[in-house]
Amino acid sequence: MKKAMCAIMVFALAVSMASAVFGAEPTFKRSDYFITVLTGPSSGIYFPIGGAFSTFIGSLGYKTSATATGATAENINALLTDQGEMAIAMADSVIQAVEAFGAYEGKPKATDLRAMMGLWPNFCQIVTTEDSGIKKFEDMKGKRVGVGAPNSGVELNARMMFEAHGMTYADCKVDYLSYGEAIDQMKNGMCDVAFVTSGLGNATIQELGTSKKITFVPVEGEALGRLLEKYPFYIEATIPADTYKTAKDTTTAAVMNIMLVDKELPDEVVYDLLENIYSPAGLEAIQASHATAKANINIDTATRGIAGTSVPFHDGALKFYKEKGILK
Repeated sequence: MKKAMCAIMVFALAVSMASAVFGAEPTFKRSDYFITVLTGPSSGIYFPIGGAFSTFIGSLGYKTSATATGATAENINALLTDQGEMAIAMADSVIQAVEAFGAYEGKPKATDLRAMMGLWPNFCQIVTTEDSGIKKFEDMKGKRVGVGAPNSGVELNARMMFEAHGMTYADCKVDYLSYGEAIDQMKNGMCDVAFVTSGLGNATIQELGTSKKITFVPVEGEALGRLLEKYPFYIEATIPADTYKTAKDTTTAAVMNIMLVDKELPDEVVYDLLENIYSPAGLEAIQASHATAKANINIDTATRGIAGTSVPFHDGALKFYKEKGILK
């Protein structure tokens, strides 16, 4: 009898420990749900981190896949047209889509978008080379500038940066190239500047640094002040010199990336996903995908870039954050 009681206690302890690591076993069947995670180009940071989300979600028993995309703008459209269940996107673009301004002016408000969690800040990294002679934003006048694919998150940021500096695309020789394409052109001397809105340690910038002496165009002073005042989803940020072995730190702006989720996913599924993602096992798996994930994805960033904006949380996420005392 004592042995039986001991066995029961050991089993109960094991179940308790498993729940602490992976979250309680749900009442629904996870394998009934297919969750496609929309990421970004294979050259960018969205791809490995989004892939890690998919892999971990699969380990819980969900059917899942990670899809390479054109990132923010494509992901927003894909989610709205039932082509995915989770999607990484920059908060500024999501807010523009929800409120129908900026790049989404004249379009219906994307009121079906739902937020799941905050991820990491994207730094506006305006990269050039030392031999270009470009030291400040105004020096880009007349230069060949890659501003990002049309209406991409990068290109939306570029527009706002130009506006804050009292300039327009007409001041430069603008090419609507993805940052990977623009940086390839820089290697060949066919482009002078590339707008890269990404986490720090971007692989394409690092690769450029192996063949060119790179520098960054700062966003600072009055221009930064105007940007922050008109678009409060931006924050002041710094690109540390040791990130890309540049001569000095560079002041710039940053905006949070967030994880969107399909409005139609049941509340209990979204709750279950969050409970497990923020478990020790979940954070370990996702943080291992990239240094930026390790530095930023945790429960403290769960609502950053979302709370207080016009982007609503999914009801399952709202329930999770309220129960954890993160939201009231």
